[in-house]
Amino acid sequence: MDIAASAPTRLDLAGGTIDIWPLYLFHDGAATLNAAISLRAHVKVKSLPDERVELQSLDTARQAGARHWSELDPGGPLPLLTLVARHYRAERVAVTTRAESPAGAGIAGSSALTIALCGALARFTGASMNPDDLLQVAMNIECQTIHVPTGVQDYRPAMYGGVAAIELRPDGVKRVALDVDHRALEQRIVLAYTGEPRLSGTNNWEITKRHIDGDREIFDCFERIRDTAAAMRVALTRGDWDEVGRQIAIEWDNRKRLAPGVTTPIIEELIARASAAGATAAKVCGAGGGGCLFCYGPPPVRPAVARALAEGGARVLDYRIEKDGLQLG
Repeated sequence: MDIAASAPTRLDLAGGTIDIWPLYLFHDGAATLNAAISLRAHVKVKSLPDERVELQSLDTARQAGARHWSELDPGGPLPLLTLVARHYRAERVAVTTRAESPAGAGIAGSSALTIALCGALARFTGASMNPDDLLQVAMNIECQTIHVPTGVQDYRPAMYGGVAAIELRPDGVKRVALDVDHRALEQRIVLAYTGEPRLSGTNNWEITKRHIDGDREIFDCFERIRDTAAAMRVALTRGDWDEVGRQIAIEWDNRKRLAPGVTTPIIEELIARASAAGATAAKVCGAGGGGCLFCYGPPPVRPAVARALAEGGARVLDYRIEKDGLQLG
């Protein structure tokens, strides 16, 4: 049995970081908004004729293997692949992965990869393909890999695609698809890689600890981030594009207040260049500190904004908003 799987990455439009348990429980009405994008994570699973498990990442040029899944070492060169293979007790199999997004981009590449891995190995081994089961396994295994809590939002665009609100409620996490003009949103957003990879686990864990320890400034920032997500949800569904841009700017202002490392001199320089070219708002993707940013503005200024970012040393990424989530073939 040979299986190919892929899952999309995402743009986090508003409400990021508040999706880490238990932070959202302290902010009634918390939600995140995100859009799946076409930069996918890919997994190939191939049956082997002999007793062996082989793991390979084409992006990092790393390999791992063992005679049996139980002998795979989570402390080795490919801990995520190892933990997923061990969970599904995969036997007589070769697993190969590659990503279309840059490393450390902040667009949930690792979460998309984990969803694709879980989907492929669940099918290969005959395990549950229920989306809720795959989401739970993926989130928990990624937490085991990075050794800090993970948020819940990133796995939903990878699983389902589209533009959605992820409602974070005491009775569970609920994904609500939003009726948004995908093309109109794409025409207003330029996505670029800053050249600086980021470490989301470090930023998010520091913020989480400060919140749990009762830091009032952090609490108030999350209150405003929650309110921004609610306002942007209304603007998106109404097609009020000027208001969407205004809320992105408010989101970025509050996000920078969460921790000193969220923005960097390179990010600020790129945003200044984009603003001079006509962008009305911008924010980093994910936890910040590097990775990708996106700049927002009217469709006529999009080419000028892209040129300004490229001239500033960023790598402009070609993408589209992706309506399809996890794909298996």
